[in-house]
Order: sequence, then structure tokens, then C-alpha cells
Amino acid sequence: MKALNEIEAVRSPEESQSASSRRSFLKGAALTGAATFAAVGALSTTVSAEQQEETDSMQYEHEHLKKSDRDILIAAQIAEALAVTTYSNIINISPFFKSIPDDDQGYLIGARQEEMSHYLLEQSVTDQFTPFTQFFYPKKMFSDAQTTLNILVTLEDAFIAAYLVGVRNFSTRNLRVTAARIMGIESDHRTLARVVGGDVTPQFGGPIKSITGIQGVAESIAPPNNNGYERTLCWTSIDQALTALTPFVNFNAAKAAGFDTAQSFPFEPFTPTLPNPLGAFVSFSGC
Repeated sequence: MKALNEIEAVRSPEESQSASSRRSFLKGAALTGAATFAAVGALSTTVSAEQQEETDSMQYEHEHLKKSDRDILIAAQIAEALAVTTYSNIINISPFFKSIPDDDQGYLIGARQEEMSHYLLEQSVTDQFTPFTQFFYPKKMFSDAQTTLNILVTLEDAFIAAYLVGVRNFSTRNLRVTAARIMGIESDHRTLARVVGGDVTPQFGGPIKSITGIQGVAESIAPPNNNGYERTLCWTSIDQALTALTPFVNFNAAKAAGFDTAQSFPFEPFTPTLPNPLGAFVSFSGC
């Protein structure tokens, strides 16, 4: 076998010319790339400046809010108020809560803080409170672990689909980005709620092997992250989300759905503390 230097020595003139051409091409590409990078950098600076003129402030979003945007945000506030109320009562009165591992408890506690933060952010834009402050739930909602987790996942399914409506229909890029950011957190909550099922102790009917969400199908908790893509539920209008949430907010609809109408649970706002400052809201553009 010839040594490498011998192979180099016997290259044809055509091969040498080809190698030279390749070197010239790569050199030219590098120079072009550097120039392009500089140009993109300058363009990015210009775009950033234009975006800054738009500003990512809550005041700007409030002053330029369209009716269609407001409708979505008010629906989101209702959903977030319902979420806060749900997590608060799971933590405060559900018998199984103190028996699940600390990390499961931490998820539920953290989720409550995050949902409250979402509500306040949306309220800062609409400058309106949620029109519903009392919520109804199915019978045995907070006393039976299976029912609790079924409804929790049902609600998170609805919230995910509702924020995807926002991604689809919000009129501004900033609101669409914000909807996507919140939707990602609701997806976290859905997965973590399914994790809890396997940790429910026998005393409270566990371990729970399957959970039924908004589509009415019992799904195995393994794996808890069982979505390759988030489910839109084929919702294209925020009215579809409001229809799904109506039994939780309206007495007659709750009664028709077989919910427990003997008791309603109040939305009790508070000042949230997010689990990690790196995951806090920065601006509507996300930067």
C-alpha cells in the first residue's frame, strides 16, 4: 500500500486543479459567509430597533388591543381563574395530596403559582377581572383522586387547545408568542398531572393506572408525556373553549352536566412567586 505522501505525489493535474478549485470555493464561501453574517447582524439590529419602537410593554398591548384579542384574553382569564381554584383546592382539601411524594406536591404547588401569574399577566392587558369568580365541579371532585386527576387533565387539555386558538387567531406577533409560551406550561401541567396518578397510594384508590381527559377516553399514564404533538381538539374559535368550560362557571350548565351544584368554589387571587426567576415573564416578545 502506498504511503499518503506517495498518493499525493501521483495526483493528476486535473486532480490538483480540482483541489485548487475546491480551496478557492471554500475560501470564497467563507468570505461570503462573513459578509452575510455582518449584513444579517446589521439587519437584526435594525429589526430589533423597530421592535423596540413597538415596545413589549403591557401598556402598549393594552392600548392596541383589538376586540378579537380581548375576547381570547378574557376567556383565558376565566380558564386561569378556574385553574388557580382547582389547584388551590387540590392542595388544601384533597385527602390524597399529603400522601403523594414531595416532588408531586411541588408540581401542584408550582402550577398554582404559574396559573396565577398567567391570570395577572392577561389582566394587565385587558384591565378587566374575570367575569366568573365561583366555579362548579363534578361530584367527588376533591375527595376522590381518580375524579380529581381526570378533571385536572381535562382542564389542562382544554387550556392547551384554547391557547392554540390564541396562537392561531391573535392579531399580533407578541400575543401569539405569549400564547405559545403559556401553552407550553399548560402542557407541562398535563404531563405532570399524569405522573401523579401512579403515586396515589392504595389508601386513596391508587396507584391510578389510567386517566380520562377531555376527549372521554381512558389513557394509560405510561408514558405520562404521551403526546407527539399537542392536541388542538379541532378548536378554531375561542367560543369552542368557552363552551367546554361552561359547566364549570354556569349553575344551569353545571346541573345539566351532573356537576355538584350544592357547593361552588371561589376564585381567590394572590400574589404569585414563580418557582424559578429564569422562567419568569420578560416581555411579550419573549426576550
